[in-house]
Amino acid sequence: MTRLPVLAALAASVAAGGLLAGCGGDSTPPPPPPPAASNELPASAVASDSALVAFAIAQAPSEMAEPLMLDQVSTFPTSETEEPVTLP
Repeated sequence: MTRLPVLAALAASVAAGGLLAGCGGDSTPPPPPPPAASNELPASAVASDSALVAFAIAQAPSEMAEPLMLDQVSTFPTSETEEPVTLP
């Protein structure tokens, strides 16, 4: 008769362990945090016309943000062969 309480306790602990193991959460990693707001234009943005347009479109409109500093950019990219980009 002493085996029955031990087996019941063992079964209860295995069941509790199984239930808690299922609480692992979502297996997908969280998205990366957004980049820190900066008022400097990144070098990758002036690599090509399309990169500059993509960077400009990705900026959130804000009347409180500091303006972009362009002092590190000597010349903006230009292209004689690419079609003009329509902005949204």
